[in-house]
Amino acid sequence: MQPHAVNESSDASPSQPSSAGWLHWLTLFLLLAATGGARFYCLACKPFWFDEAFSVEVARIDWRNFLHLMWWREANMSLYYLLLRIWLLFGHSPFFVRSLSAAISMATLPAIYWVGRLLYDRRVALIAAGLFAFNAYSIRYAQEARSYALFVLLATLSSGFFISFLRTPTRRTSMAYVAVSTFAVYAHFYALLLIAAHWLSVRWSGIPARTSDLSSEQTLRQMRRAWIVIGIAVLPLLVFVGKTGAGPIKWISRPGIADLWRFSSDFMNGLPPIYFVACLLALVPVRKGLLARRGDWHSWRVRFLIFWLLFPIVLTVLLSFARPVFLARYMIFCIPGLLILSAAGLSSLRPSWLSGTCAAVVLLLSAHFVPFVYGHDFDNERDASGAATNFIFDHAQAGDGIIFHIAETRVPYEFFRSLREGTNDAKPEITGGLGPEILFPRHGPGLDYRDFTGKPTEELARAESGKHSRMWLMLMNNGPAQNPDPTTILLTRILPEYLPRMQRWEFARVEIRLYSKY
Repeated sequence: MQPHAVNESSDASPSQPSSAGWLHWLTLFLLLAATGGARFYCLACKPFWFDEAFSVEVARIDWRNFLHLMWWREANMSLYYLLLRIWLLFGHSPFFVRSLSAAISMATLPAIYWVGRLLYDRRVALIAAGLFAFNAYSIRYAQEARSYALFVLLATLSSGFFISFLRTPTRRTSMAYVAVSTFAVYAHFYALLLIAAHWLSVRWSGIPARTSDLSSEQTLRQMRRAWIVIGIAVLPLLVFVGKTGAGPIKWISRPGIADLWRFSSDFMNGLPPIYFVACLLALVPVRKGLLARRGDWHSWRVRFLIFWLLFPIVLTVLLSFARPVFLARYMIFCIPGLLILSAAGLSSLRPSWLSGTCAAVVLLLSAHFVPFVYGHDFDNERDASGAATNFIFDHAQAGDGIIFHIAETRVPYEFFRSLREGTNDAKPEITGGLGPEILFPRHGPGLDYRDFTGKPTEELARAESGKHSRMWLMLMNNGPAQNPDPTTILLTRILPEYLPRMQRWEFARVEIRLYSKY
């Protein structure tokens, strides 16, 4: 395949006033400020929930238990846990913990601008950056103490270095691509789908226009070597997946038509028709060569964005017919592909004032959707484990014990207990810094890697019930009330034999019971 000349329109011509460049960079700076404002605003409005508390407790257990837990259960998102471990050295408040994700998401805006500039020009890059600044789906997960914001940033940088390497193959861009792509996989295992999309874009479309003297065959050989190095670097994670199988994601349910429609609406900022039309506009100029196995630079970049946007979603949906693996928030790394493709479509409108007007309208409509995320979630109901934990502390008495229905339920309890300790609301004579005596799971004075899994046995329930006059039971994710899981049935049968009086309190996705003798 012969190199194709690239028609770049990214830089202003000498005849253009220099003020246009200053206006462009000023606009980008204002978008960056808006990105930070949208993500840091109301950062602590929504309560911490199980997944976030899990992140914090994993990040602050001692190194021995941390490494055990990574290998035994939580290798996915391990890079985020490491970064959070460092972040927690400087603060522990919910606002501060979440600010790591918000800052990472803020840094994604210049990364998206960079990729848009590599593929198109400054105008497309600026529109894509604006769409990201007010993308509610991104804001939602930029305000959560999980790895999704980091995942999006690394996926964007990985694609940027991939494009840079194909255009100008150098050792530096190759090493950067390998390093960032490896980090992306350790931020979230589904980053392998992005690397597969990179491979497909080359497999289907060949090498795009280059500015080096290397042939297509030489560039492909270097690209293959880069993928091999990435494969070796992520081998521990691949071994972990082979060892654990589908266990860590077995809770994912098979998506239905309604789920996919809701996902598309959330993903496209509540504006699916507008984004659909914008993407079609980007396809129109290359419609004749879009399906060709080879083509020029203009066709390649559109096909690349389509692979980035659609391949991970389509593949996981198809695989979900056999084993559910599609989860809406796991697809968040496809957002940059959508935004850049949509920006290219909006930028293609002529005359230029029409393009600018349409882009401004889309940004205004997107901004209108942003306030929704400050009080709502997209694909899950937030549990009230914090309110439940505080309720236990408010009503606990000396000598009380507590059993967690599944071991993981202790994790949010520990997080909210850490917030409670040292406040004026704590009861030192009751809590002693420990709260009710933890009966299960317990392998030491603090969290142990073994405390993150398991269920109480009948023997333990009987032995501990005879030692306490009051026992708390904290239930989460134990099935519907009409058809609870076997552990709930077991505890409901055993505990009343020794502690016949039972009181119950309901919280969102959490149930608290107090068994007592009198």
